[in-house]
Amino acid sequence: MTGNHQTLALLLFSAFVAVTLAITTWVSRNRHGSAEEFYAGGRLFSSMENGFAISGDYMSAASFLGVTGLIALYGYDGLLYVVGFFVAWLVVLFLVAELVRNCGRFTLADVVAARMSERPVRIAAGTASVTVSVLYLVAQMVGAGSLVALLLGGTSDAARNWTVIGVGALMVIYVSLGGMRATTWIQIVKAVLLMGGAVALTVLVLVRFHGDFNQLLLSAAGRSGHGDAFLVPGLKYGGDWTARLDFISLGLALVLGTAGLPHILSRFYTVPTARAARRSVVWAIGLIGGFYLMTIVLGFGAAAIVGPKAVRESNAAGNTAVPLLALDLGGGPDSTGGTVLFAVVAAIAFATILAVVAGITLASSASVAHDLYASLRRRHAKVRSEVAVARAAAVGIGVVAIGLGLVARDLNVAFLVGLAFAVAASANLPVLLYSLFWRSFTTRGAVWAVYGGLVPALVLVLLSPVVSGSPDSLFPGVDFQYFPLQNPGLVSIPLGFLAGWLGTVTSVEPPDEAKHAETEVRSLTGAGAV
Repeated sequence: MTGNHQTLALLLFSAFVAVTLAITTWVSRNRHGSAEEFYAGGRLFSSMENGFAISGDYMSAASFLGVTGLIALYGYDGLLYVVGFFVAWLVVLFLVAELVRNCGRFTLADVVAARMSERPVRIAAGTASVTVSVLYLVAQMVGAGSLVALLLGGTSDAARNWTVIGVGALMVIYVSLGGMRATTWIQIVKAVLLMGGAVALTVLVLVRFHGDFNQLLLSAAGRSGHGDAFLVPGLKYGGDWTARLDFISLGLALVLGTAGLPHILSRFYTVPTARAARRSVVWAIGLIGGFYLMTIVLGFGAAAIVGPKAVRESNAAGNTAVPLLALDLGGGPDSTGGTVLFAVVAAIAFATILAVVAGITLASSASVAHDLYASLRRRHAKVRSEVAVARAAAVGIGVVAIGLGLVARDLNVAFLVGLAFAVAASANLPVLLYSLFWRSFTTRGAVWAVYGGLVPALVLVLLSPVVSGSPDSLFPGVDFQYFPLQNPGLVSIPLGFLAGWLGTVTSVEPPDEAKHAETEVRSLTGAGAV
């Protein structure tokens, strides 16, 4: 990268950071410090505003950098992420959005605890939510490191490390000072920037091929080195039974995982009514669907114009395909147009990462303060404000995410998010659906559902090729791989549902019918909702 690239992109990075910090500072001067303000922004956002914020929260580095990179490297098989990420919103729309808004207050645990013994349920759900959030944060850290390493020299380990640390520090500042209100406006600004950048790049790719999408696909296949195999299933998830099962496991995790993501569920509490929550999801589906259609063009465009070989040389996991595509579309490395377009795209990608990490950190710190702290605090201990605890938790979560981001810096960000989705679908989704729809569900069933999905998912990841046993593992020098699949969803998601059922049918204490009836009325009508 030339000096012009570095200077212009860093200026754009700095401009976005300055604007978002200004938003955070302004919001922090206009708040009264209540839990409702910090966690839910006062529930004052409209459906459209919240829809844009949900889009900004969901369209992460995994979407913009990871998915396009996987399509550029593996063609058709990379499309699985596009389909999974988008189809998942149908589950959210029809089964989750309105009911969660009516039953809860700030977190997932509120929904489950409405009809259970609060302490064990809140501890379990809070633990699972923090685990999922940290895994999701690691993916964003890896994306930030790959992006800035490309800007500052392509393979600079020091650049990656300091970028991860810098992103972690910024996310703590956003959450600690501004809470949900500042985070929401940052996500809205980021969603507008990301959609604008994706539209511009998509138009330039299609212009390059004179609007002929078929020619784009043929060119991508020709440069891929795989020929027609690039355009049919099986390049990444074909072959032996292990790869095929991995394909099914990943698809299951992606489709079911969104409904269990804490930072997505918390967005439904920022609107005044359940109807507004449903309309927010409709707005989000329109924006997210349009964006993922464009990532297909960008992924195949990167394969056709940049070439998978060049993408791999820049970043083996494919995380830099979009910035390299922008550089070429603008006229090449030595052109003014290439410099400007690369800098703009790099700044938008960095903005994407900052906005998403702010939302995830806020959701996880809310789980620590509202669920874990409130449940574990000793009865006679000094009572501290939940908001103060949440701010302190944001710092701790930031430190953990930074450390894990430094370890996992060579993995594809979309793949890392797939692991987070698998854990969310295994631990959070079973307890959420059982609580909303099963009259006989008990406290023991709720606790078993969470741990019965969470523990197997984490153990299977540790024993999978992701961590050891292959050249692409986190620790390639050791081998304690006993589970053949890279994504645990195929095993851990059914285990979560099974554990919830088993805990319920073996419960000594019968379910509270009155509480269930009250929760059912509240979830369906909104009567008594906060």
